[in-house]
Amino acid sequence: MDWYQSILLAIIQGLTEFLPISSSAHLIIPMYLTNWVDQGLAFDTCVHLGSLFAVIWYFRKDILRMIQAVWHHLAFARPSDDSHFAFSLLIASLPIIPVGYFLKDTVETDLRSGMVIAIATIGFGLLLWWADRTHRERKPDHALGWGSAFFIGCMQCLALIPGASRSGVTMTAALMAGHSRQAASRISFLLSIPAILGASSLKLIDITRSPEVVDWLALITGTLVAAISAYLCIHFFLKWINRIGFMPFVIYRLLLGMVLIVWLWPAS
Repeated sequence: MDWYQSILLAIIQGLTEFLPISSSAHLIIPMYLTNWVDQGLAFDTCVHLGSLFAVIWYFRKDILRMIQAVWHHLAFARPSDDSHFAFSLLIASLPIIPVGYFLKDTVETDLRSGMVIAIATIGFGLLLWWADRTHRERKPDHALGWGSAFFIGCMQCLALIPGASRSGVTMTAALMAGHSRQAASRISFLLSIPAILGASSLKLIDITRSPEVVDWLALITGTLVAAISAYLCIHFFLKWINRIGFMPFVIYRLLLGMVLIVWLWPAS
């Protein structure tokens, strides 16, 4: 890839991984607008790892505090809000493991089409609108019950549908479970850590079996740019989301989905 191609795709990945607007939808647009070839499995994996580094670094204090709390809970029988929150995140991370494993081939073949992405972009955007409009804040920001965690984890499985947006689906579920906008976003971002780590691990296994030639400069550039753009995205999103709400993202998803449908209709 040319340097500007790797930078643009890394920026898109870093931003859309955490915004509720679907990274799948945005990564196909440059391919339709240009003559670029597919970025390849190695690059795709590296930009996801860049996003992973960003979210871990942003929440490093929270993560360390939860690790310490879990240790005190297990070793000294001293439970705390942080240890309970950590166990709840673990519960929320479990459902997608078997579902993703068994549906991986189906998702990558039968569902990976532009029209599916367009319809999912609209459909899950409307679901986010409904959840944001009807949600009632019933829980403190750091409270995540095990039942709510399991519900959010089951909803996260829907993010396997290209165009659904993992961030969008988990934020929608957390709103439905009674969390504030900022708390729902925080839960979604923390849940991305095991999700991205698991998906990247599977891709790394695929890379070892692939004859793909590695462009190390493009990989390093993509990883760094994705990490920076993802970090900035998380920072400003959490800063502004309670003030602006999810409606701007819903409108954007509806417009994007309709544009994709019009664009792809002659080819379908």
